[in-house]
Amino acid sequence: MAALTEEELIQIRRHLHEIPELALQEKETHAYLLDVIKQMKQDYLTIREPAELPTALMVLVKGSQPKRTIGYRADIDALPVEEETGLPFKSKHPHVMHACGHDIHMTVALGILSYFSEHQPKDNLLFFFQPAEESESGGKRAYELGLFSGEWKPDEFYGLHDNPGLPAGAIGCLNGTLFAGTTEVNIDVWGKGGHAAFPHQAKDAVVAAASLIMQIQTIISRSIDPIQSGVVTLGKVEAGSIRNVIADHARVEGTIRGLTQKMIELIDQRLAEICHGIELSFGVKVDLGLNQGGYWPVENNPELTANFIDYMKGQPDVEFIETKPAMTGEDFGFLLAKFPGTMFWLGIDDDSSLHSATLKPKEEAIYKGVTAINGFLNYRMDQ
Repeated sequence: MAALTEEELIQIRRHLHEIPELALQEKETHAYLLDVIKQMKQDYLTIREPAELPTALMVLVKGSQPKRTIGYRADIDALPVEEETGLPFKSKHPHVMHACGHDIHMTVALGILSYFSEHQPKDNLLFFFQPAEESESGGKRAYELGLFSGEWKPDEFYGLHDNPGLPAGAIGCLNGTLFAGTTEVNIDVWGKGGHAAFPHQAKDAVVAAASLIMQIQTIISRSIDPIQSGVVTLGKVEAGSIRNVIADHARVEGTIRGLTQKMIELIDQRLAEICHGIELSFGVKVDLGLNQGGYWPVENNPELTANFIDYMKGQPDVEFIETKPAMTGEDFGFLLAKFPGTMFWLGIDDDSSLHSATLKPKEEAIYKGVTAINGFLNYRMDQ
């Protein structure tokens, strides 16, 4: 169905894979996307390069009988990972790799756009090639900069994420929360240093931090409904300079994950209460920093998602799989909190996990994904 052939899409994906760039640095990626889009038929297209978010790219496809504007988002940034795939088209940029498959995301979006550049849609279609998904909250930035206003405002929004655990080209989804929301946690414990032989004259930041870490583990086990899911992981602890000096400072860093915004806010509240208790118990000062950014839970709209799932289930050429929620984060959740829509999985069938240096998606997923999504968009525009 795509105007770009499967071979052309694969070559596009391979070129994108060679030029990964980190959040807000996607200049080469932006230029290549723009070049591909400008080679498409332009009769129905309006291209926008927002000065407010320079590496972003937006394309509006004018519908013939528009009742709505349907948004489609593809993220374009990469990760600080040294690639170990051995592929002939591996990353040309040291220590940067499309280890989360955003090269697949972009290529599928280009395939969809190329089809509708040749076949005018009934509704308006808005394509948003978004920078800074992996960090720097690109979706939230775009929204707060006012990029989705006027004719550029979507009535509903769709986007995919590749999934190495699903067969290549399979579509996965569920009605509810697809991805957890996340909060970055930074805790500084300030005590009073001293000699190891005179602990009574000091206020040991290490002991206070150790108690804090253990108490935080009770948030999920004792404050969260066991039928629901949440995660608090403290992955980094730093304190002290030498074995015989009582440390006056300890730093604890971690992450919170929850399936609803309400759950995340509850975890945040309990964390603050525990930190205050540690202050009182140990006579130390505890500074708690919580950075949610734009990484809200990806909560799919019930009506639109039911419609999406019904369509995919009814297609003989689509392998549809109902999936479970994932505790990974995705900043499309912020946009879905502002616009109704659906995020779904595209299977890429690989033994390596997302964010792995050895991730090698099966490229046959690309054309299958384009075909399935083109079909759904045409179906949606007939409703």
